[in-house]
Amino acid sequence: MTTEQSESADRALPGPPVGDRPALPGAEEMVRANEANWDARTPVHVASAFYGLDGSRSAEDWFAPFEWTDLGELAGRDVLHLQCHLGTETAAFADRGARAVGLDFSAEAVAQARQLAAATGREMEFVRSDVYQAVEALGDRRFDVVYTGKGAVCYLPDLAAWAGTVAELLRPGGTFYLVEFHPLLNALGATPPTAPDIPPLLLRHDYLAGRGALRSDTPTTYTDGPPLQSATTSYEWRHGVGEVVNAVIEAGLTVRGVRETEVLPWPRFPSMVPDENGWWRLPESEPIIPLLYALKAVKP
Repeated sequence: MTTEQSESADRALPGPPVGDRPALPGAEEMVRANEANWDARTPVHVASAFYGLDGSRSAEDWFAPFEWTDLGELAGRDVLHLQCHLGTETAAFADRGARAVGLDFSAEAVAQARQLAAATGREMEFVRSDVYQAVEALGDRRFDVVYTGKGAVCYLPDLAAWAGTVAELLRPGGTFYLVEFHPLLNALGATPPTAPDIPPLLLRHDYLAGRGALRSDTPTTYTDGPPLQSATTSYEWRHGVGEVVNAVIEAGLTVRGVRETEVLPWPRFPSMVPDENGWWRLPESEPIIPLLYALKAVKP
């Protein structure tokens, strides 16, 4: 599961005014930097308490109840989890009887996912590949369900190519399901502690694409644990909900529904409180805003 958006947006380097911004590297170079960054952070994530790999958190804890309603019965179905990181969510599909395959561009993450699967006795397969090369990496294999999200879309420089890849990986009648941090969440930042009289959340980052990638250079990651020793630079791309929906439609998929919800599987901001399902939301004293959204589409 990739959740870098949880904190990197608040630490991202703001840089000079838009017209004076230095040129960024090319997309391929930025993707390579992200790959190295995820290789470096994977050992930290495995050792951290965040993912609950010691048994303190189950695979299903990462899913909102509506996800299972939307996905339906998975037993006996071929499910592909794109950008799967450690396979914590992939495991939930295997637990529900699916033939689960996880795919990620980080060699370290894939190696750890395979070890974790073996340690828990789950039958899962993990493939190392960039999303854009997924069709080649998986050969002629096609899937009943392609699932992705919770910190994945921000690492995609080209949504049209991504949606086309998803469509090609699906069997006719197959389902694409995306559950992703809402662009509004990514545009919000916490108020600096030096400004206590300002409302706790402020619009601090772009909601829409258009200004290129957002560069972050920090040795810390979103989990507990020691700082990274290398490869501290990463890049994220902003994608609004409309851009995502249109990319999926233009790839030939039929959108069946879009959900927005005010809950998250972890407390992004200190003021968040647990809800009845153990997820997190802003307190009643604050406005209800979308923090997560889900998109379901099918291949005709």
